[in-house]
Amino acid sequence: MLVLGADGYLGWPTALHLSDQGYTVGLLDNFARRGYDEELGSGSLVPIEELKVRRDVWQELSGQAMELYTGDLLDADFVTETVRHFAPDAIVHFAEQRSAPYSMIDLAHASYTQHNNVIGNLNVMFAIASVNPDIHLVKLGTMGEYGTPNIDIEEGWLEVEHNGRRDRMLFPKKPGSFYHLSKVHDSHNIEFGCRIWGLRATDLNQGVVYGQQTPQTERDPRLATRFDYDAVFGTVLNRFVIQAVLGEPLTVYGTGGQTRGLLDIRDTVACIQLAIDHPAERGEFRVFNQMTESYSVSQIADIVSRTYPGEVRVEHLDNPRVEAPEHYYNVKHTGLVELGLQPHLLSDTLIESMFGIVEQHQDRVQRNRLLPSVKWRETRNSVG
Repeated sequence: MLVLGADGYLGWPTALHLSDQGYTVGLLDNFARRGYDEELGSGSLVPIEELKVRRDVWQELSGQAMELYTGDLLDADFVTETVRHFAPDAIVHFAEQRSAPYSMIDLAHASYTQHNNVIGNLNVMFAIASVNPDIHLVKLGTMGEYGTPNIDIEEGWLEVEHNGRRDRMLFPKKPGSFYHLSKVHDSHNIEFGCRIWGLRATDLNQGVVYGQQTPQTERDPRLATRFDYDAVFGTVLNRFVIQAVLGEPLTVYGTGGQTRGLLDIRDTVACIQLAIDHPAERGEFRVFNQMTESYSVSQIADIVSRTYPGEVRVEHLDNPRVEAPEHYYNVKHTGLVELGLQPHLLSDTLIESMFGIVEQHQDRVQRNRLLPSVKWRETRNSVG
């Protein structure tokens, strides 16, 4: 299994999980995510080792070696040669710029996000098609591709009747940022590759992931993965947990009626394995909605307030994003459960680990990074 973006928040725990399950795992990264930290002056709440160090520690503990490939997916020759050399059965693709706020900073960041994500993904597709079309591409998508339509969200496809005729088509997309748009372009490109070249692909439209520990990362502090909390790369849940521990008000954007799907990081790595163990057929573009629960921002704040053993206050801020303050949100997400996913619950994870992790590292929090700094309605043409 070749894991692209193996140095990232989800890529590293996924690589460990697959290795622990007996797969031969290859790691690929260009370390751009660490560069974003330098650019923004932020960083992970939990200290993280260099990827080579983490790989070597895992080999010492488990006896399992993982080959490391350092390079950029925008280099098509590098991608093709890596795929040819490692000869994977499946490629797990996490290697994209993943922040909506980062993509909305200005023209330079929007262009970078779309070029990096879309062209890098195309290079992966062409490498698979030219080296071995039987390789299963497991691609991390996002629930943000769908937006918040006023109908039930199906798992990728929609049966439509129009003027007395029926057809099956990709579910209409209405993304909310240039980042989410890049993911939509990826999905359309991959579906085209499956239809024209006979590729096999699973698109995992993932909700907001929370948690920082898996059974593998817990074996040694040097195996830790990231814990992002800043307003550009952090999630709303991570921000709320930190604010609760620090005694600061939980900052809810707008009314807090925005609803999102969520899942535990342990469920993420389990979903990846389920997709690998039950691969798509040749020519099939398969979509799973990868989430286990859905809550509004206000409900998330309420869960944090109820589970944290201390006083918690809530403060409402003007919403920097352009999104409906209240909306319908009903998502079908049965495919992975039918394959065997046994979900963890948010309230349990908060109590089990997240508050303790933040309390242990609270001296590393940069409080000024918790407040929003990017506004959707601001249009800037700066080149950097």
